Amino acid sequence: MGLSQCGSWGCFDEFNRISIEVLSVVSTQVKYCLDAIKELKVNKNKTTFFFGEEEIGIKITVGFWITMNPGYAGRTELPENLKALFRSCAMVTPDIVLICENMLMSEGFQTAKDLSKKFMTLYNLAKSLLSQMIHYDWGLRAVKSVLRQAGKLKRQDPDISEEIILMRALRDFNMPKITVDDRSIFLGLIKDLFPGIEAEPKKDEVFFELCAKTCK
Repeated sequence: MGLSQCGSWGCFDEFNRISIEVLSVVSTQVKYCLDAIKELKVNKNKTTFFFGEEEIGIKITVGFWITMNPGYAGRTELPENLKALFRSCAMVTPDIVLICENMLMSEGFQTAKDLSKKFMTLYNLAKSLLSQMIHYDWGLRAVKSVLRQAGKLKRQDPDISEEIILMRALRDFNMPKITVDDRSIFLGLIKDLFPGIEAEPKKDEVFFELCAKTCK
């Protein structure tokens, strides 16, 4: 009702997690709105329609979009009368290596192609070898955060090797969330992917260590 009266677009995520009883009601409501839009295109002076038993206003710019994850447990198959109201568009899993390469290039990295492969090799191995802790995130959201950190480090030290910069970003961003039992595995993976490279510790860590020694 709100979308129809203000002419806004609405996107309803994980739509097929709604129970079948509610989806049946929604299909009727969406049909009311779509039929009203068709009438509005024919009769430009029409500004209201019956939403069930209530007459409300409508603007032609209103739109409805839904997203679904089919095949998962707890998902509901959409009723045929509701499917008919939407035009389907298939989505695929994003190529994170390519996204990583493009983001590294945008941050000024010259060896973005090779570094993106090392980056995602580390995350794929970490996902399979490290424990399944609930706070671990090896997906696209985490990748973007590390890449922004790498770009920041490159701007701070533009003359340092790009492999060292990326290794520092991966180490410094992830180590605080890695559990004690997983640290040796994670550091071993980094050492294998960036052989012979020793990066300095974070500047704040050096400062804190110096303060700790001074206090003693």
